[in-house]
Amino acid sequence: MTTLDFLYLALIIVLLFVDHFVLWPTFLRRAKTSAGRARVELWLGYMIMLWTMVFAGIALWQSEARTWEFLRMISPHGWQMWVATVLVLALIYTQARPVLRIVRSRSPLRVKMGNPHVERLAPHTGVELGWWVGVSLTAGFCEEFVFRGYLIWVFQPLLGLWGAAALSVVAFGLAHTYQGAKGILITSVIGAILTLVVVILGSLLPAMALHAIADVGQGLVAWLALRQSQGEGTTVAEGEET
Repeated sequence: MTTLDFLYLALIIVLLFVDHFVLWPTFLRRAKTSAGRARVELWLGYMIMLWTMVFAGIALWQSEARTWEFLRMISPHGWQMWVATVLVLALIYTQARPVLRIVRSRSPLRVKMGNPHVERLAPHTGVELGWWVGVSLTAGFCEEFVFRGYLIWVFQPLLGLWGAAALSVVAFGLAHTYQGAKGILITSVIGAILTLVVVILGSLLPAMALHAIADVGQGLVAWLALRQSQGEGTTVAEGEET
């Protein structure tokens, strides 16, 4: 670990604090008067924050002349490619089922959610859905790069592979503290699953795809359900966002 690595870790910590103590409270405050604008501002802030982390990480990697294989930024091969393909297709199928169910439904659909802020955070219009897709793709790439890529690599010499993996899961969960205790637990479980995918398949790319697909699907389901509820007068319960 070099001086630049310490500086990069400090940058990650600072930006996560900005997320928790600046971006999220600002969203909650502004959402009371202009929810749509507050959502877009929050998503834009997320994307700036996450891509700042990634571009700084890429600059660090290039300056230290490190191989991208260290971060597992390589394509899986052989049976690992087959497993990755099956996982991605299975998730697409899983995400498509509720979408099709909502689209085909002729009766009001009730969506159960657990987080009191998620209905305000979910996309409500077609334009917001476009922003959501951008945020989902950003989260899929950037969060995997930082949490399942860099953090595991940088702490592996100190903690071993599984110790570093466990630390990355904890950090990933704590990065979502705005979701409350239940949200942290669910996010940590998801992080653990993605960590296993990365370690077993030896590549970040499948985890990036899975992460992005899950987030896009979740936003699409929420958007369709909210649109249906607005059109048919159905109450949509509040829920969990990953």
